[in-house]
Amino acid sequence: MFAISRISGWTGHILEQYANNKLIRPRAKYVGPRDLKYVPIEQW
Repeated sequence: MFAISRISGWTGHILEQYANNKLIRPRAKYVGPRDLKYVPIEQW
């Protein structure tokens, strides 16, 4: 049931990729904290 509802969206993406001859890759931007100190899991 999960896939049945999404097939139209997947098909639309595939058709766009074929029409434009370009892969669709979503961009991601990390927004979490930076420069954190590494803590081994044994020290939690």
